[in-house]
Order: sequence, then structure tokens, then C-alpha cells
Amino acid sequence: MTKIKIFIFSLFICSVLLKTTTVNAQAVPAAEENIPYLVTFGADAETSWGDDDFNQIYFFLIPENHTEPVYFRVYDPEIGGMNDEQKGEYNTKVNFSVYGGFECWSNKDAQNIDPVGKFDSGNLLASVNFDNDPKYDNDWYTFGPFNPFEGEMIEKFGGRVFKVIVTGKSGDDGNLYRFFLSTSSKENKEVEGGNVFTYEYTFRLSNDMNDISQIYPFADDRTISVEVTNFDWDNDGYIRINSVAKNGMLCDLSSENQWIRNKFPISDREKNSSLEIQFIKRRTELVKNNNVVISIKNQYGEALPFFSIPIGGVPVYTPKIKMKAIGKKKKN
Repeated sequence: MTKIKIFIFSLFICSVLLKTTTVNAQAVPAAEENIPYLVTFGADAETSWGDDDFNQIYFFLIPENHTEPVYFRVYDPEIGGMNDEQKGEYNTKVNFSVYGGFECWSNKDAQNIDPVGKFDSGNLLASVNFDNDPKYDNDWYTFGPFNPFEGEMIEKFGGRVFKVIVTGKSGDDGNLYRFFLSTSSKENKEVEGGNVFTYEYTFRLSNDMNDISQIYPFADDRTISVEVTNFDWDNDGYIRINSVAKNGMLCDLSSENQWIRNKFPISDREKNSSLEIQFIKRRTELVKNNNVVISIKNQYGEALPFFSIPIGGVPVYTPKIKMKAIGKKKKN
């Protein structure tokens, strides 16, 4: 059994033993991340508005022992209500598609941060276009039910994986939305031991200057260095990296429509654990409605996943203290 599988199984056991039923555990963004919305713009938008490719891919992990139907719920999928980012008249169409089956996740293009090649690999199970229709404004749309066996079995994750692709098809407005992995079609009821992850996180920062947001990439045992990339930060405070061995290492910051890459070594203590990327808002002047893109790669150029429930838990910095034995002073 791989270490990542052990971590996920341990999270499931802990939730059962402690009888924790936090309703936000499988929300995306998770409550602990303190991020208000994901965001995807229409295909005709300017990338300077904070979306580099008008596409977002999320993977929903169902534990191997879960055999009941699952649902993928989307909050506020329409584009035209009070939560969305308007550019002139609302004219945007965004597609949500659900995939399962062979190569849903295992195709390398699906794990890329860019929507190229066979990123939409697998079996198409459902697809819906949303536009300026008030029916789902501030409300939930539910995909499903899906049989967990329709997902792709991935041994290293200890479960079956489905993929949801969000694509801005046309228009230039920003669609702000959230996900929830649920066992119910009508309410948010978590799948015990489930998780959700992505390889590129495109999201809206809070408009509260006192807020700190955070996301959790996982560094496996092959990782010896990481490249953290941020896009279109817009001078909105600063970004720092925390881990069991890093205590607030600052990143260089991107300007409007710009990519900035930061490289950090990964120590043996940080392998097979989650890192924490924190986003600290600017305190002197409010930057409103700031959208940002974050990705992270290892030394091979492979994208690392961000889990909504951090594998191994939220990392806590533990300084490495060197001890030296003090012997008795020798007598002359």
C-alpha cells in the first residue's frame, strides 16, 4: 500500500472514529481554504481579468469501499446573477462536463495544467451548458446519480476517480461557482473518505482585507524541488509557502496578465506531505474582485495536485533542532 493511499485511508478512519460530519469537508473550495469562489471566464474574455485559459478541471475521488451512488453538485452555475463578474451585457456560455472510465485521470494530458491534447479523456457521462438563465442563480444544479464503478480505479489514490471539466465556450463574463461531492441529489451530504483535487487552481480572492486564504498541494516521495507559479496577482498583498520544514517563505508576485515562477527545494521531511500556499490580502488598499491562477510542478515538470482535504493534514512547521551531548570535563 502506497503512502498516499495510507494517508487517505487514515483520513477515512479518523472521520469514522471521531464521527466528524463537517458539511464543508467536500466543498470546493473547502471552508478551510477561505476562498469564496472558483472562476471561469468565457472564451472571448481578456486573460488580464485573471483566467489564463478559460478552463478548469477537477477530479472527484470516491473511496474504493463506497458503493452507493454519488452526485456532483454545482452552486450558481449560471452566468448573470449577483455572484458573477459582468463585462458589459451578459453574453457568456460555460459548459460543465462529467467524465469517468478508462484514462479519465490516467491519461497524462488530463493531469496537465493546460487544456491540450486528450485532456477530456475518458467516457463522457453528462454535459450541460449554462448561460444567463436565472433558474440556478444562487442555487444548486446536481449531476448524477453516478455509480462509483463508472469512475476510473486508481490504486495509488485508493479509490475511483471522476473528472469534471468547466469550459468557457463563448462570451467574456466571469462565472463564479462552487462544487460539492455528495451522496444526495438535494442536499450536501459528504462521501465519507472522499476528496477532490485539481492541478491548476483558478479562483476569486476575498474582498475582505483581513482575510488569509490557503490551498494544499501534495509533494510525493519523488519530489526534490517544486516550481510554484502565480498568474495575475495584481499587487494584492503577498504569497508565502508553509510546510513542516518551511516557515513562511515568500514568493515573487505576478503583475497583471503576467506569470511568475518560484523554485523551492523539498527536504526529506517534506516528502509525502502537503504544503500550504497562503494568500495574504493587501491591508493598505482593497483590491476588489481579484482572480488569480496557481499551479505547482516538481523537478520533472509534472503538475502536483491540490487536495481540498490536505493529505496528512494541514502542515505545521516543526523546526529541526540539533542537540549536542555535553560530556563531563576531563580531569588533568
